[in-house]
Amino acid sequence: MRRVFMPTPLLILSCFGASCVLADSLSAPVNVSIRDLKGSSAVVTWDIPDGEPVIGFAITQQKKDVRMLRFIQEVNTTTRSCALWDLEADTDYIVHVQSISISGPSPLSEPLHFKTPKEAETQASKSKDEVTMEEVGQNAQLRAGELIIIVVVLIMWAGVIALFCRQYDIIKDNEPNNNKDKAKNSSECSTPEHPSGGLLRSKFPKNNNNNRTPSANIIKV
Repeated sequence: MRRVFMPTPLLILSCFGASCVLADSLSAPVNVSIRDLKGSSAVVTWDIPDGEPVIGFAITQQKKDVRMLRFIQEVNTTTRSCALWDLEADTDYIVHVQSISISGPSPLSEPLHFKTPKEAETQASKSKDEVTMEEVGQNAQLRAGELIIIVVVLIMWAGVIALFCRQYDIIKDNEPNNNKDKAKNSSECSTPEHPSGGLLRSKFPKNNNNNRTPSANIIKV
């Protein structure tokens, strides 16, 4: 794989040189286009017709109305794109692409005209991209914070429910013991006459002051 970059006078260059022989069976690249266009760089892409025995490519880059061009060649590759760099902002360019096979290069592709943007436009585009990425990052942080809050609330609710269930089980387990204690206390306070419990009343009648009977003491001599 090799790349050669040569600023060459347009009048001297014809294809790869004055002695260049074109491959009759090789077709020119198609669908030549530009992507990732910036103030100082761009990427050229193209397609090769099916079945072409291509082993490399060649690109000629020229400023509009300037009789100098840059020549880029690469062999032993099947790539279908090439980066252009050191471009000038707000400048018109013309690009041609050729395929290379063992028998020689193909004819030139249709010329591709493009213009690099101004530095101000490039900076504005960068700033917009940076702002967009910053907004995306902030939104992601907000979403993460909301998720954390939701998880914390769910954990708190789960803890409250677990504590309630535990207290309920403790109360439920203590109910039989409380019933036993109540039954024991009731049996201790009960009597034969009052099996249901209560105070033992005296069997002796109460003294009634109004119905006193006289008593006599008899003395034997």
